[in-house]
Amino acid sequence: MTEPPALAEEQISLVRLRNQCIAAPTAALEGAGERSCAGPRAVVERLGALQGQDYAGVLWSIGLRIPGVTASDVERAFADREIVRTWPMRGTLHVIPAADARWMLELLTPRVIERTARRRENLALDREEIARAAKLFEGALRGGNRLTREEMMALLENSGIVTAGQRGYHLLFHLSMQRLINFGPRAGTQQTFVLFDEWLPRSHSLPRSEALAILVRRYFTSHGPASVKDFVGWSGLSVADAKAGLADNADTLVARKLGGAVYWMSHDPSAVTTGSAMPTTVPDVHLLPGFDEYLLGYKDRSAQLSSAHSELIVPGGNGVFRPTVVVDGQVVGTWKRVGKKGAVTVEATPFGKFTATQQHAIDSATKRYLAFIAE
Repeated sequence: MTEPPALAEEQISLVRLRNQCIAAPTAALEGAGERSCAGPRAVVERLGALQGQDYAGVLWSIGLRIPGVTASDVERAFADREIVRTWPMRGTLHVIPAADARWMLELLTPRVIERTARRRENLALDREEIARAAKLFEGALRGGNRLTREEMMALLENSGIVTAGQRGYHLLFHLSMQRLINFGPRAGTQQTFVLFDEWLPRSHSLPRSEALAILVRRYFTSHGPASVKDFVGWSGLSVADAKAGLADNADTLVARKLGGAVYWMSHDPSAVTTGSAMPTTVPDVHLLPGFDEYLLGYKDRSAQLSSAHSELIVPGGNGVFRPTVVVDGQVVGTWKRVGKKGAVTVEATPFGKFTATQQHAIDSATKRYLAFIAE
């Protein structure tokens, strides 16, 4: 067997920045079609899925990868049914391409549904009660109707289905994975639910092997260099699934070795050679939201984030990630939005100390973020 080409450790974070459409593309990458992030749908399709439990955060995750867009532009992509927010993998909210919603849910949710069986048992949610809730939702939403989460809960309660103790939430979660409902457009500041088949009529099924091959290709093209373990942690699928998907992408993905680990990425050789050619005098700075794929997309985040700073990103290991300041591929601090509408700014906190040139670049990144959220 041919030994995979070696990968330099310092290249990993830099190449990930470019492949995820965070850092500006080089002419070689752009010309090779390796960074096709021309709009919200293209970004989501390229990355495969973006973690989306924080709605404002995922808007920025998409927007920061597209120069010149605003939050309203990204929200329009939801309203136009180009992208959709639902529970496709690991029992966690993600944003995925609307046209791919059916095959992605069919591929990814069976393992989650099986894994959460005990939770349904503990909540006393049997098949009969789930079926009754499904019938209620279908009747209330049919014909293009939309209900907020509070209205969905009221519908259940008024029909004698107790929603307390996470029972209502689990019904929304479970019936979304079963492709009955999903999030629709916003109603003011609230998300609404709609019927899956009515909202996403163009989504389609695929043979499992084909769906797996597409998801593996999208993940390693956008997240690479990444390991099989990274993909398994991201997707919730098995190691056998990952290996099968890689075998079906032998012409587009390549393995590269670092120490005893093997990383997979796009076959395009320019993806590595250009990834290391970052500016040395002007820092490449990005303000990422807390649940961005640049961190959440990997089981092993050590290439981007020192273990000494992990506690500062996820205080107490509570699963809530703080927004991060990334300089030349490394997470060097956190940031938060401060102020009220009309007087919003960003407050950045370094792990150590920002240099004058880094602070200047952070100020520029702040202007871009404020332009994104401006009404």
